[in-house]
Amino acid sequence: MMDIEHAFAPARRMVEEGRMPCAALGVIGADGTSAVAFAGNAATTPEPEPLTRGHWFDLASVSKTIATTTMVLTLAEQGRLDLDAPLTSAIPDLRQYDVEHAPERRITFRQCLAHQTFLPAVFPIYTYGDDPLRMRAFVLQRAWEHGSPVYSDINFILLGIAVERITGAPLSDWPLGDGLSYGPPPGPAVATEFCTWRNRILKGEVHDENAAALGGAPGHAGLFGTVDGVLEFARALMAGEVLSPESLRLIRTSQFHHRTHGWELPYGGWSGGEACSRTTIGHTGFTGTGLWIDFEREMTWTLLTNRVHPTRHRDRAIHELRPAVGRAVVEAWDGRK
Repeated sequence: MMDIEHAFAPARRMVEEGRMPCAALGVIGADGTSAVAFAGNAATTPEPEPLTRGHWFDLASVSKTIATTTMVLTLAEQGRLDLDAPLTSAIPDLRQYDVEHAPERRITFRQCLAHQTFLPAVFPIYTYGDDPLRMRAFVLQRAWEHGSPVYSDINFILLGIAVERITGAPLSDWPLGDGLSYGPPPGPAVATEFCTWRNRILKGEVHDENAAALGGAPGHAGLFGTVDGVLEFARALMAGEVLSPESLRLIRTSQFHHRTHGWELPYGGWSGGEACSRTTIGHTGFTGTGLWIDFEREMTWTLLTNRVHPTRHRDRAIHELRPAVGRAVVEAWDGRK
């Protein structure tokens, strides 16, 4: 298929230099032919644990694309929600004590998908409690501070609550396919951070504090995946097996700057690197994960790392690594025999 070792070389080098504990790279074509490479330790403390192909990674914000965006667009295809309707069509109790004036009541599904709202990027919800139902109520009733549109976890927390209301079930009940699961995953997990709030190394439980406080399966984070599970989702999406042609158009078309419905398009300095085609979409996760789909080349790749282990307060090599791997993947793909 391609020289996977050439594509993986930047990641292998960083692992060998000790700049992150482990990395796995998977590449797959439209015909399902795939190649995977991995190196390093799934955990370094309390004992070293070598990474295997079957280890589960905390996908962090890649959950937004694989899970929540797919759920929202599927429900729209089924006529169970209108993307241009306000969230209150599914969550009538959103800011229920100010139904006449609360601006949150006018936010639409489409605006949340494209991060086109006034909501903040992130907020320490977990510091207000850890009862999942109470924390959902906190999100729904809080008068959020206004700001310019930014990439916002709150957008997707609200979308997740809306999906729960429409389906009458937690997000974890949605069929995602083999190799994808909300935690704890059904297999060996890659360690993430020593969490000062939970006072332990996290392994097989969600890294994101707000996701944990919201019960582990909210709209913005919480999904775990193996490299093969992420690859198969991306292949199926690329092949039109997950979403309708209209929904595929929405995730490939700019809605707000470089944001599509749930995904990102290439822009200066973006994570997928400068070598991919302009038809590429992608998304990253805080734990050191990422997924990119190049529709022109009919190829997709995922880079999964545990760059936050044992702490996020370390070398931010991931920002250097992602575009380097993207460039190497394209070189290897274009030069394959």
